[in-house]
Amino acid sequence: MEGEPTLRLRIFDLNCWAIRYLSKRRPERVRLIGDTLRREGFDLVLLQEVWSEQDYSDLRVKLAGCYPFSHYFRSGVIGSGLCVFSRFPILDTLLYQYSLNGYPYMLQHGDWFCGKSVGLPGSRAGVRMGVTAPLLSLSLQLHAEYCREKDAYLPHRLVQAWELAQFIRHTSKAADVVLLGGDLNMHPEDVGIRLLRGWTGLRDAFAEATRFEGCKNGCTLVPDNCFTDKSELLPFPLGIRIDYILYKAISSFTVKCEELKTTTGPAPGTDIPFSDHEAVMATLHIQRQGQPAGAALGTADLALADVVTEARTEVGVGLREARRQRYSSGRMAVLALLLLLLQAAAALGTLAGLGAEQPFPKLSFCLLAFLALGVLALATGLHLFHTMEVKMLHGTEDQMRMALRALQERP
Repeated sequence: MEGEPTLRLRIFDLNCWAIRYLSKRRPERVRLIGDTLRREGFDLVLLQEVWSEQDYSDLRVKLAGCYPFSHYFRSGVIGSGLCVFSRFPILDTLLYQYSLNGYPYMLQHGDWFCGKSVGLPGSRAGVRMGVTAPLLSLSLQLHAEYCREKDAYLPHRLVQAWELAQFIRHTSKAADVVLLGGDLNMHPEDVGIRLLRGWTGLRDAFAEATRFEGCKNGCTLVPDNCFTDKSELLPFPLGIRIDYILYKAISSFTVKCEELKTTTGPAPGTDIPFSDHEAVMATLHIQRQGQPAGAALGTADLALADVVTEARTEVGVGLREARRQRYSSGRMAVLALLLLLLQAAAALGTLAGLGAEQPFPKLSFCLLAFLALGVLALATGLHLFHTMEVKMLHGTEDQMRMALRALQERP
């Protein structure tokens, strides 16, 4: 509505790639990020992959003057890596950890140990500017892709996208504006991002921005970045866009993206970029309107049904693979148990005096027993893990089937 006051909200989002002992020039880059945030004075800062709580504490001390409110989300074995800095009061927080997050035996990837999550800080923005909007902001990261041609984690990432969409729908009812920033590890046209946007009604700041400045096509993993693994980008010479700022208005507000920027290589005055990802910066205008905004779902129900169907198909593929893995690990556990029983029978026979004319090979017997015990423990653990994986995939498939039926039955 013309004449209504407008809240101008500046948002900064970055995957910091701050892995202690592994990330290149991490302390220097964390200091550089803090200096830039203090100088630029954004309203809301959403960071991912801040794996060290000491790095977060250093940032919190440095930024206390311009970002008096902050929160670090703890999750998993080594932490979620998510943190938020805000000029507005953070009224409450919530962390939701995805039910599926890769495989514990894939040590070279490590996503399972991170406890990938979505962190939700609820705040009230613009109290001093004439516009008061309960603001629901989310910082998150989904499971990495690693290999696009043979993406073994696609079903898990789709489960995460579906849980994230459900999380947003059920937690945003009391908010006027929803903001989401993070590394979604999905290309803009991937089924997961289409499912998330379609099911929640979130809008892409890059697609909606009046002005854009930065890497071509808004890419956030680019070959020119000195920290980027160039081999991963061979099929994409311009880079890929996997970091997003998404938003929507829920009640009597409108949100427009005035400007979107990405960083482009080294930070000003330095020889290194902030991270192996480019940062995303958005300027949003939030304004009260006369009538409440429409529902998130509506005219695009048929297109959304196609997206849900595609996602459900991929989840079904993952479900079949998980069942196969569960069967294989269960069979291995049974074989290891049978081997132990045979060894126990042989040992009892020796103790009973059978075959006493030949010496009992104690060393070989013990080594074989330890091997069988190790295989039994490993196979049992894998069987339990894949059993849980089957349950989660099956549950998500059921939810998608019900959602699909509801969409198809709408008049």
